[in-house]
Amino acid sequence: MKLLAISGALRKASLNTLLVRHAAREISTDYQLADLNLPLYSADIEEAGIPVLVQTLADQIASTDAVIISTPEYNKNISGVLKNALDRVSRTPGNPWARKPVAIMSATAGRSGGERAQNSLRLCLQPFAPRLLNGPEVLVGSAHDAFASGILINKRYQKAVGALMAALRAEVRMR
Repeated sequence: MKLLAISGALRKASLNTLLVRHAAREISTDYQLADLNLPLYSADIEEAGIPVLVQTLADQIASTDAVIISTPEYNKNISGVLKNALDRVSRTPGNPWARKPVAIMSATAGRSGGERAQNSLRLCLQPFAPRLLNGPEVLVGSAHDAFASGILINKRYQKAVGALMAALRAEVRMR
């Protein structure tokens, strides 16, 4: 299975990047981590055409069997980086998200594990008509305690990720 892993954080030591990599490795050795270090959306920039990095991301989404997104929660919402990436890709020709199986998850310092961010992400993705999995939910709260040396060590979260990846695998088979 060919996967695209998207972390809504740019920080090198991002727990969301660790989480999405862990999830991708659960079901495939053929995955890429998307680069969301994109220029901010501006119609002025777009007059010169779609930036190469934006088109690359759209092409990656279109060419994969499924996408896994892990988002941090910033002020009870998704990160600006992730929202910008969704907006930028929406401006490319076609719709790479259409009918694409998508699993979402989040890792946050707080107790809720990013529940509001996931709800916001679902709303942001709806116009693109992907096949969003409704669960099982992966909400990694107190995320700094769930990882050690870059590895997800919390058994409860490992089980939740495994169940979500099994659901994603089943969704891809139905495609």
